Amino acid sequence: MVMGVLEEMRIRALGVIDDAVVELSPGFTAVTGETGAGKTMVVTSLGLLLGGRADAALVRIGAKAAVVEGRITVDERSLAAVRAEEAGAELDDGALLISRTLSAEGRSRAHVGGRAVPVGLLGELADDLVAVHGQTDQQGLLRPARQRQALDRYAGDAVTGPLEKYAAAYRRLRAVGAELDELTTRARERAQEADLLRFGLEEIAAAEPRPEEDTELAAEAERLGHAEALASAATAAHAALAGNPEDLEGVDAATLVAGAHRALEAVRSHDPALAALADRIGEVGILLSDAAGELAGYADDLDADPRRLAAVEERRATLTHLTRKYGETVADVLAWAEAGAARLAELDGDDDRIGELAAERDALRTELGELAQTLTDARTEAARRFADAVTAELAELAMPHARVTFAIRQTEVADAVAGAGIEVGGRAVVYGPHGADEVELLLAPHPGAPPRPIAKGASGGELSRVMLAVEVVFAGSDPVPTYLFDEVDAGVGGKAAVEIGRRLAKLAKSAQVVVVTHLPQVAAFADRHLVVEKTSDGAVTRSGVKAMEGEDRVRELSRMLAGQEDSELARAHAEELLRAARTGL
Repeated sequence: MVMGVLEEMRIRALGVIDDAVVELSPGFTAVTGETGAGKTMVVTSLGLLLGGRADAALVRIGAKAAVVEGRITVDERSLAAVRAEEAGAELDDGALLISRTLSAEGRSRAHVGGRAVPVGLLGELADDLVAVHGQTDQQGLLRPARQRQALDRYAGDAVTGPLEKYAAAYRRLRAVGAELDELTTRARERAQEADLLRFGLEEIAAAEPRPEEDTELAAEAERLGHAEALASAATAAHAALAGNPEDLEGVDAATLVAGAHRALEAVRSHDPALAALADRIGEVGILLSDAAGELAGYADDLDADPRRLAAVEERRATLTHLTRKYGETVADVLAWAEAGAARLAELDGDDDRIGELAAERDALRTELGELAQTLTDARTEAARRFADAVTAELAELAMPHARVTFAIRQTEVADAVAGAGIEVGGRAVVYGPHGADEVELLLAPHPGAPPRPIAKGASGGELSRVMLAVEVVFAGSDPVPTYLFDEVDAGVGGKAAVEIGRRLAKLAKSAQVVVVTHLPQVAAFADRHLVVEKTSDGAVTRSGVKAMEGEDRVRELSRMLAGQEDSELARAHAEELLRAARTGL
């Protein structure tokens, strides 16, 4: 089953249609009827679902709002399904529910998958769901971008492989170009940054700071600044512990403790508790002796040299200058120096990096030029085959003298090296993500007429037939799963009409096809035949949609053939058309 099928539309209070359910076939659905306005409303309804412009005049007189709802089966992996889910929509059993409400005041609202969405989203989904070809509303393959995409699919592997390589090289070139631009446009800033880093690193290197040096110098400065007080305190403490040799009557702590120890030692054998106290007092004596010795050494070693204090303060000033600029502590300064050296090495390597990137950029441009030429050659060959096939189709669609061609051209630039283009076939040309080719479908409707873009080179009826021929040739190549043709058979009849019906049925083998037609030869080929019926109560005219099957379908075809449902000749002709449609494919 073709995914992306529009299963049904419900139309309420839109134009002449009061309330109608339009059930569509997965294959070929034909819409006919006596009233042109009713058939137009079917096309207009689909247009509203696809994000078309809303007009308050479309709301049925006396109604507050018109509503169009549609149910479309989609593949969960399709672009349309992914885009809808990104907008918050949810699929209903593999189907996407779309609605459009148009108020009589002119306000328009859209819902997709139960979620209110901007109307613009409907247009985005339409690009991947439906191609509309009508007298006044041409979409799809009229756009050069879609023509190029379809031609690439038609060309197959001859384009697919080189295009993938081209796209990868193109993305890399964009990345290289962005990095190169960043390096070159910020060259002055980066040079200034490098100079500042270099100055800072030289200043730190000249000072040669050591880890924790600032802490050590602070302690030394504190000691040197109070040297006399420290020496006096150490001497007094030593005298209190070990005695002063010049004071023969003085009592010191060491002598007193030694006396206590001797007194206990004499009787320690009589009581273990007292013996333990004697041991502890002995240890105190040893500690007092050691402390006294260290105090004597401290006082002797204490440096009270003012010159050393000045040197320490000068060194501290040097370190303070560094910490004021590069970090809170010397450790922070050293960390800054390490990071700065790494950054400076990176900046100093920019010139080398610029050279590497420039060389890679030039190589990528050369590669892109070669791949672009390969794409041009493949597209040119595929375009020739395509043009011949479409021209042959047009000959069977009452356009025997029309000829379709592809214009594949490039836009030249002054200089490829400047970055605006690449060299293809010895010329500097503009390029993009899909190559350097500008692809456009041209039509010469009769001998002597210059080929022109199909949107300008054909009338409304001719354009629809050209689109039909194109879609038949591209069947299976273009990703759009549903096609709507409005009055594709305008201005033709007889054998040409039969051929149109035959080709629409052929296209319906690979996609869903909906055709608004006035020709029974076309309608007979449809898998499902819908009729827009008009009713009137004398004051208000309404239209509804009814499916034609069996005898009803024969009567409708008879009406379309002769204007008389009960004409025996018309009925015979209608039955003959149906048999031919069933057996002639």
